Amino acid sequence: MEKLIVNSYEEFASHLGEKLGESEWLLVDQERINLFADATLDHQWIHVDTERAKVESPYKSTIAHGYLTLSLLPYLWEQVIEVNNIKMLVNYGMDKMRFGQAVVTGSRVRLVASLHNIQNLRGICKAEVAFKIEIENQRKPALEGIASFLYYFQ
Repeated sequence: MEKLIVNSYEEFASHLGEKLGESEWLLVDQERINLFADATLDHQWIHVDTERAKVESPYKSTIAHGYLTLSLLPYLWEQVIEVNNIKMLVNYGMDKMRFGQAVVTGSRVRLVASLHNIQNLRGICKAEVAFKIEIENQRKPALEGIASFLYYFQ
């Protein structure tokens, strides 16, 4: 699917209730998980100890941190939409966020997003995006919820 290009609040609002797009698949490998563990100081064995995970984990492998999966949202979101003519973009909040399934190391994930709600707050565009981070060849998503962004159009 091709990236959606939006140049104004009105163009953005015209997509209310629609699927905005989906990102490319992204590999979640052990190196990415280890780097996230280092950045967040979360070195729980189920994420970083591959030998122990083979034996003790119900997944027989390490898994990505749930918050690593969430942290991929901005990168994947940029593949879905390009919003032009803005001074600034602010991550505003998350609602109804649920982790549905673990991301086993070596899996690929992607973002599927739709425009859930949009408001003009005195010139600031508040976009609420329903998102799912899907795992390739899995029925249940890794993560879903509603992300709120504030776009300051020029």
